[in-house]
Amino acid sequence: MDTRDTPEQAELRRSARRLAREIGPATVADLDDPTRHKRLAAAVRDAGWLELRDEDHDGAPLASGVEAAIVADALGAAVADVAFAGPLLAGDLARRAGIHFGGRASPACSEQLDGPAIVAEPALSTPVYAVDSDDDLGAAYVLVPEGSGYRLAQVRVEHANNTGTGADLTRAVRVIAAGAPVEVIADQRRLVTDDDLAEWTALGLALTSADLVGVMRGVLDITVAYATERRQYGVPVGSFQAVQHLLAEAHCLMEGAHSVALHASWAVDNLPPADARSAGRVAKAYCARAARTVCETAVQVHGGIGNTWECIAHVYLRRALLSSQWFGDDATQLAALQHERLGAPDGLS
Repeated sequence: MDTRDTPEQAELRRSARRLAREIGPATVADLDDPTRHKRLAAAVRDAGWLELRDEDHDGAPLASGVEAAIVADALGAAVADVAFAGPLLAGDLARRAGIHFGGRASPACSEQLDGPAIVAEPALSTPVYAVDSDDDLGAAYVLVPEGSGYRLAQVRVEHANNTGTGADLTRAVRVIAAGAPVEVIADQRRLVTDDDLAEWTALGLALTSADLVGVMRGVLDITVAYATERRQYGVPVGSFQAVQHLLAEAHCLMEGAHSVALHASWAVDNLPPADARSAGRVAKAYCARAARTVCETAVQVHGGIGNTWECIAHVYLRRALLSSQWFGDDATQLAALQHERLGAPDGLS
């Protein structure tokens, strides 16, 4: 595995970071600016980033997991309040089912947000959750078992009973109530197989891990800047050794997370499905734990102001909480890895 960016990937990384930095929210108050939010959504759409995993002429995705993770990292670093991973994952799922993706759907998850919603016709028996859905979301994708695989189906968003954002202030989570009709999508060219789901889960784990890496980098940038300019006893608080140790440890956690997330994004298209998913699980376990520590460190270094609504540090922490939970948190991933590698269903044995 060569972890160096190709020239094209380097340019994508540079342009994605610049766009997110220039149009993303600089303050908590910016989250209430609808004009800026619409500009950001239009810029992401016009850049073609929501179509990175759509079908190419040969059936393969237009871009690899690495390119998708580059964008996720950039948006996480800027706590960009725009849907990306949700529509991207929906497009990847549509490609696997052999249907055209119209761009107005997100994948629905089970209540724990740790995997795709697998349901039975003709209606939902339990609520499902559409994470990172766009403002004009039309439907949420669910899976209906059929034979040895799954058919792709949808539930309409008009049956959603909650359009609030939950803990994360930058991405919407829509709850679609039980009883909503399940509509199998017509003209599917193939069933979604277990290998498809393993690869799709690997992509989801890689994207959420990359988002967490971006969150860590972004919150560290603002925290180091604050520690440089905030003065106490006549000197910057960043000159205190205790603060330096906190920030150095946070930086090391971020760099470690970056390395393991890079491997997960590469594995999506280069390893067998089960191995790619395992790589994603390792990355997610590390990144989720690291992000929680880094965000808490950022709040601590900010001092009293870090506990106020006006300080944007809590926006990073809130985003990290959702990204950690989506596709399963560190405990979920470690339990799955234990089962895969040791054959132990629960606890150590």
